[in-house]
Amino acid sequence: MSVGDVLVRIRKEQGLTQDDLARKLFVTRQAVSRWENGETSPSIDMCKLIAATCDVPVVELLEMPDAPYCQSCGMPFFKQEDHGTEADGARSEEFCSWCYNDGAFIEDESLEELIERCAPGMAETCHITTDEAVSFMGAVLPTLKRWK
Repeated sequence: MSVGDVLVRIRKEQGLTQDDLARKLFVTRQAVSRWENGETSPSIDMCKLIAATCDVPVVELLEMPDAPYCQSCGMPFFKQEDHGTEADGARSEEFCSWCYNDGAFIEDESLEELIERCAPGMAETCHITTDEAVSFMGAVLPTLKRWK
C-alpha cells in the first residue's frame, strides 16, 4: 500500500479534510493532495510529524518491503544466504547474516551505533542522503524485535 493510500485512510478515519490535516501539519492543502494522489511523497521527517499528529505508528507511513526483513537492522531478506544462523546452525527467520550468527548478535552495539554504522550504506543503496537514512532508521528500527 502506498503512503498516499495510507494517508487517505488515516485522514478519513480521523474525520479530517485535506484542509484540516494541512493546517495541523503547517503545509498547504495542495501538498496533502499531491501526497495522497502519489504525485509527490512526504519526507521521512514529515511522515514522523504526520504520525505524531495523527497518533499512528510511523511505520504505517513508511514504505517497508512486503518481504520479511531483519528484526535488527530492517534489511529485507532477498535470498536464503541473507538469513543469520541459530546456535544449532539452523537458519534464523528473524535476523540477517550481517547482524546475527551462531545464535548471537555479531556486534554488541546500541541502536544508535547500529544506525551510525549502517546509515551510509543505506544512503548509497537507496540513493538518499545519509541524514535521510539516519532519520528513516531512527523511525523504523525502534519498532523491530531487537530494539523493543
